[in-house]
Amino acid sequence: MSHSHARTGSHRRYDVLVRGAGIVGQTLALLLARDRLKVALLQTPRPAGAGPDVRAYAINAAARELLRTVRAWPEDASPATTAGDAPPPVTPVSAMAVHGDTDGQLHFAASEQGAEALTWIVDVPALEQRLAHAVHFQGGIDLVTEAVPAALTVVCEGRRSVTRTELGIEFDTRPYPHKALAARLRCEQAHGGVARQWFSQGEILALLPLEGAQGNSVALVWSLEAAQADAWLTATPEALAQAVQARCGNALGAMQLQGPAQAWPLELARARRWIATTDRGGVALAGDAAHAMHPLAGQGLNVGLADAAELARVLHGREYWRTLGDPRLLRRYERARQAEVNAMGWLTDGLFDLFAQSDGRVQALRNWGLSRVDRLVPLKHWLARRAMGLPH
Repeated sequence: MSHSHARTGSHRRYDVLVRGAGIVGQTLALLLARDRLKVALLQTPRPAGAGPDVRAYAINAAARELLRTVRAWPEDASPATTAGDAPPPVTPVSAMAVHGDTDGQLHFAASEQGAEALTWIVDVPALEQRLAHAVHFQGGIDLVTEAVPAALTVVCEGRRSVTRTELGIEFDTRPYPHKALAARLRCEQAHGGVARQWFSQGEILALLPLEGAQGNSVALVWSLEAAQADAWLTATPEALAQAVQARCGNALGAMQLQGPAQAWPLELARARRWIATTDRGGVALAGDAAHAMHPLAGQGLNVGLADAAELARVLHGREYWRTLGDPRLLRRYERARQAEVNAMGWLTDGLFDLFAQSDGRVQALRNWGLSRVDRLVPLKHWLARRAMGLPH
């Protein structure tokens, strides 16, 4: 029997109201409910006319362990919650190949790190379904359709958060001239569990392996000029597939588009404050409501889940006499996360600027840098461990 249920309004006093039932919001609600807090999870309606989600997330080791903690890792789903003939929802990445403009290359392998995988590519619908199932059976969570009183409100509404705007929290944004184009492709050759990325002609194209280690389906994430991305949305499926095939040097043979492509604008964004105090209680931001970055490092969701983990840790360790909305308590969370998130944002922003340069001298330098890093084993190890969310 489900322990969570929908409410349209209630006089019940909750410990925490989580505004936004996306992946970060649901994960946070599950973490807090496990701590015996009374949680209200405010659902946000899916945009009208939204089609199937073609995105796939790269989940690092830290985020994977977190999702397992709340019993929401898709790979751990029981047979009753998965279709018997469905392809695997999780694909371990055994290696990563990064290609520069010409001969610059950088390779990572899980075996070099003594790890099971560098990262795991997770099908978004499968993860969302698993999280919804976990929330459904977790006691202490009420699904609500309007805001309810709570000692602490956590805003997980995404980068266009209305609540953040109403609170007057400034959200500094740097729009990129690029959009991200996403699609699913069936390839002639199996991907072998390898994630591939090309930095070329000012564009960044990634092919993420799907449907298990032996699969031949990939998720495309292509960062390119906004006008070109919009043009590809109206192109024929054959033309887009052939363009991707050409951009990646025929690495996986002939390609076929599986369903329509999607695109969205890219930006670097940071909230100036992550916490606030109102007459109703404390407020904290998490996930895309607090930050956004370029997807070239595949760390967006990992960073958001780390927000949820840190906030849950801070609340769990609070002094018995502190309220959940105590500004000094929430400040601990803000300090712990801002520095790391800003560092990741600066890294992705710097890489985007570096590879957007068309100057031949800059191209030669960055390709030399890729190959040089490939030969520096300690640095490669540090970079890989950081991306995996593990101690350096």
